[in-house]
This record gives sequence, C-alpha cells and structure tokens, in this order.
Amino acid sequence: MNQERLMQVLLAPQISEKATYVADKNEQVVFRVASDATKPEIKAAVELLFKVEVESVQTANVKGKVKRFKGATGRRKGWKKAFVSLKPGQEINFVEGGNA
Repeated sequence: MNQERLMQVLLAPQISEKATYVADKNEQVVFRVASDATKPEIKAAVELLFKVEVESVQTANVKGKVKRFKGATGRRKGWKKAFVSLKPGQEINFVEGGNA
C-alpha cells in the first residue's frame, strides 16, 4: 500500500468515556478515520505509525447531527470511526505520544 495514503487514513484518536471503557475491557483503541478508508488500510496505518500488531478492525459510520442556528437548520458532516483490536500484550499510550 502507498505510504502517503496510510499517513492520511488516521485522523485522530477518539477519546471519550465509551472509547476509554472499550480500551480497558477489550484491548481496543478507537480512531477517527478518513471516510473512504478500508479495514486493511486502517490496519496497515496503525501498524506503521504505532509499531504494534493489530488483530482486527471494526468500523462504524457516525451520522452528523442536525443543528439549528437562527431558525435555519443545517447538518454537521458525518465521519467514520474505527475500533482497532490489538493482539494480547500490545498497547498504545497517547499520553506519552507513542507505544509503551
């Protein structure tokens, strides 16, 4: 796969209460990814950037919320998130800026 493309697949880690719970319980990490990213691309990007072994990837499309401003309705942009399962013993620590 093209290394430039892999650098653009992962947009940001998704840090929320649910993401923290999933990380603790299932050894998974949640990322916000490009809308057109595929599971093999996400797996390769995580392995390249964080030097960890990925077991599996699940993805979910998140629909944008409908918001109103001064009576006019609009819609926020939808996005895609990826639940990345790491192999046992693997870990990604975002506080230290890399793997631990």
